[in-house]
Amino acid sequence: MAECKKPANGRHLEAYFHECMPLFIALGDEMRLNIIEVLSHAARSGNRNGLNVNEITRQVSLSRPAISHHLKILKDSGLVQVRESGTSNYYRLTLRESTQRLMALGYMVEEVLDPE
Repeated sequence: MAECKKPANGRHLEAYFHECMPLFIALGDEMRLNIIEVLSHAARSGNRNGLNVNEITRQVSLSRPAISHHLKILKDSGLVQVRESGTSNYYRLTLRESTQRLMALGYMVEEVLDPE
């Protein structure tokens, strides 16, 4: 993650923006947002271990292969973490680092646009 304390310049901002693109891509799809909502609800309900694809499929109107595809994008972006247990994979949200990355990008944009 980029340091927020370093002065941002146009090149640094552009490079960091490109590093954050997988997050924007992952968050730019309604079905992936639905999956995030399902995983968030599970976590709020006390399920800290996550949900498997079948459990997510029952709550989202997509096929199992489509859910798996979206979960891969979420995992690759860092928004979701997978844990193997036997023959199943369990997915849970990991938003802290992603949120910090987006906040750092926001601070950089502010600094470049208004360098007071």
